[in-house]
Amino acid sequence: MSQGGIDLQTSLGYLLKEAATALRTAMGEVLRPLGMTVTHYSCLELLAQRPGLSNSELARGAFVTRQSMNVLLQTLEQKGDVTRPAQAPIGRALPTRLTTQGRQNLERASAAVRAVEVRMLSGMTADDQSAAFTSLRSMIDSLRND
Repeated sequence: MSQGGIDLQTSLGYLLKEAATALRTAMGEVLRPLGMTVTHYSCLELLAQRPGLSNSELARGAFVTRQSMNVLLQTLEQKGDVTRPAQAPIGRALPTRLTTQGRQNLERASAAVRAVEVRMLSGMTADDQSAAFTSLRSMIDSLRND
């Protein structure tokens, strides 16, 4: 333990960050051969579950800046994975939707990501997994409600 600091071996925050980094790395490894990044996949997954999200909503959901999401959306539009209207139907937000090609690419990516999640949970019993979900949700709720 460093002087006045925290012991990284017993810091839950540090352990959570290490787990998140390991998960992101593993996801990147299975998505790369599909021509995707984790953010690209996250964007497609968000749009599949909530069609019509704006750039700002997608950025928040994928944990990136609006500028980064805008660059990604332009690339995905050029590749044919998403479509956005030329003008906003209401206000300034351009609702984004998956194309048929985007859905097909998402299906392949979702299968690859699901395999990573299964591998991540493979050392846990069903009860352990349930407790982990409950604990993580409780931690998130506690930090957001404070």
